[in-house]
Amino acid sequence: MHCGMRTFVIHMTASTARRPNAERLCASLPDAELFEAVDGKDPAQIADVQLFPGDLYRPRYPFPLRPAEIGVFASHRRIWRKLVDEKIDRAIITEDDLRIDPCRMASALEMLDPLATPDHYIRIPVKQREDAARTLVKQNGLRLILPKVIGLQCVCQVVGRRAAERLLAVTDQIDRPVDTFLQMHWVTGQPILSLQGSGNQEVAQEIGGSTIQASPPLADKLTREFKRAAYRRKLYQHPQRSAA
Repeated sequence: MHCGMRTFVIHMTASTARRPNAERLCASLPDAELFEAVDGKDPAQIADVQLFPGDLYRPRYPFPLRPAEIGVFASHRRIWRKLVDEKIDRAIITEDDLRIDPCRMASALEMLDPLATPDHYIRIPVKQREDAARTLVKQNGLRLILPKVIGLQCVCQVVGRRAAERLLAVTDQIDRPVDTFLQMHWVTGQPILSLQGSGNQEVAQEIGGSTIQASPPLADKLTREFKRAAYRRKLYQHPQRSAA
């Protein structure tokens, strides 16, 4: 895959169960390197962001941020900063629980190469749940869309330097996880595209489980689902309509 992009695989050295998968990604993706994940439990590592209890923006985020979510957000911010500081026009950013289909990913990157600019943020998601406001390109079973509502997870994406700059400018203060924040295009000023059909998979359960999700008691789980559904309804009031 020679697409003129760098690749950064977010990985915490202490997560030894994930290391083989992270190294496979580095071997499979263009100009790839491991990028040390931020420990959200270490105040020194997250000192460059102010934390708030879900009330910076509307809709209000109904859950407290977990340390792992803070660390994930800070890790993405550090890569965004690297893109800006080192003038890296485009980069693939993945988390270390991604599994790619090498042939499908090669086709995906070949398709994106002439399309992705420093202004773009393009998700290459593991779940194909987004409905298209517009379909931009269709090719070889792949479909690049502007989703009405941006999907969750940041397992794999192509991020441009100017997109990173815009996102850095509005994330000195955080009050929700990074994927949830990225859904708020009316706050970020950053349209988010999605490439469907890449064959990407998330394999966290095969390599030691999620670093974020926990198993709450049933009553707490039901309460969370109710709050999540209410939040989602408010989010749907802000569909993407234009990629410009």
